[in-house]
Amino acid sequence: MFERRDTGEWNPAMEEESSSSVVSEFEGTLLKDPDLFSYFMLMAFEASNLLRFALLLLLWPVICCLDAFGMEDYGLKLMIFVALAGVPESEIKAVSRAVLPKFFMDDLNGDAWREFSACEKRVVVTRMPGVMVERFAKEHLRADEVIGSELVMNRFGYATGFVEGGDGAAFGRVDKLSGDDERPSKGLGRPGLSFLSLCKEQKQPPFAEKHYNLEPPEPLKVIFHDGRLAKRPTPLMAFLTLVWMPFGIVLAFIRIVVGLSLPIGVIPIIAPILGGRVIIKGKPPPPVSRDNATGVLFVCTHRTLMDPVVLSTALGRRIPAVIYSLSKLSEILSPIPTIRLTRTRETDREMIKDQLSKSDLAVCPEGTTCREPFLLRFSALFAELTDRIVPVAMNYRVGLFHATTARGWKAMDPIFFFMNPRPIYEVTFLNQLPAEATCSSGKSPIDVANYVQRLLGTTLGFECTNLTRKDKYRVLAGTDGTVSASSNASLFNRVKRVVSTFEAFIH
Repeated sequence: MFERRDTGEWNPAMEEESSSSVVSEFEGTLLKDPDLFSYFMLMAFEASNLLRFALLLLLWPVICCLDAFGMEDYGLKLMIFVALAGVPESEIKAVSRAVLPKFFMDDLNGDAWREFSACEKRVVVTRMPGVMVERFAKEHLRADEVIGSELVMNRFGYATGFVEGGDGAAFGRVDKLSGDDERPSKGLGRPGLSFLSLCKEQKQPPFAEKHYNLEPPEPLKVIFHDGRLAKRPTPLMAFLTLVWMPFGIVLAFIRIVVGLSLPIGVIPIIAPILGGRVIIKGKPPPPVSRDNATGVLFVCTHRTLMDPVVLSTALGRRIPAVIYSLSKLSEILSPIPTIRLTRTRETDREMIKDQLSKSDLAVCPEGTTCREPFLLRFSALFAELTDRIVPVAMNYRVGLFHATTARGWKAMDPIFFFMNPRPIYEVTFLNQLPAEATCSSGKSPIDVANYVQRLLGTTLGFECTNLTRKDKYRVLAGTDGTVSASSNASLFNRVKRVVSTFEAFIH
């Protein structure tokens, strides 16, 4: 997903006011909000634990006081120490790669981006540790260099909480990058930044809106992102999240128990009483009859692990679902039958075909979830097995917590979903594919899969892509998404990793 777009249609040299190089402040210029607190709260929550998250929130008044008395550097160092001391370097890089880019992109200043993207060579200067910004700046903003402080690591690979470099070093590093021949053509930033004096032209936010002969390219979209928090943890939002958590855990437990205890057909009626909602659109097909040789194959978009369960709820009957990386705990708690795939094509083909001869079946051909309004490439296997295909557009809305994870413990996905105050699911049934749109009319399985993807994308207003499960896990977890047999021991490994983080304070 990180291949750079062809920007041949946008040539900054064509514009009279284009510059050859730019040095821009990150927070407060490229980002609208100059306050860094919420990003360190994200690091504390996603790279460490809830206790660190709560501690940093408790220290927020102290940080504000330091800022008010002109000691912003001390406030920043306090945030860095509390959020990152004792955290493994690998976790810091993982959160910077998988979590922060989404929140950075949401706060991107469009006018600043146009000024920044109009230059050929781009340098970003930040007060944060460079590792937190580097991935986003280079991959999404197409920056050539990121200048920030450097985290100090101990010999075991854990952050000490201290940094080297910072605001004072930015001037020298910008001067070194520009060399003796030519100064940067343009500097973007708030007043008082030392590196701006090195630039020929200095511009401060807010920037006047420009009209170009050709529109500059958009920053590379964030398609994949991870982390549990759905909202940027500003002090107020972080406080509300912490206050809600005990109630959310109890509410999630009640919702799960009720869902497992009651007939699945009454869940849409009970859900509003417990704060949830299931919106059903379209006309679902009737149950498979004895007259039909095979059951209906429901081809669903994949938003969370709850998709097949919500589908069964909408139909009022339990529909078996094919799974791959579902945790053992989730599989045990599942209120519907599950069929675990092996990722061996012929074996999976026979398993699915055998199940279709007995009943209806639900399948998510994307192979993994995607949070953003994009559909991943559909596997064509489902199109080979039956002509009775009913596309189902699934979508959901949550307020506080994401119900999916690539790096975390997947068994917690349903719990985080039900911890939201008002989780909402939308299920839209499309018409069964006509015979001429299936393989029985001579179409290839790939053509059928692409056609179904386009149908569902149009229904949801999502963009269809050729991205796959492997692309997602390479971006978010640095793996190809393959689940090994040894993954069942992951809980022990996670506990061991949590305990091992205390080594940083012992040495």
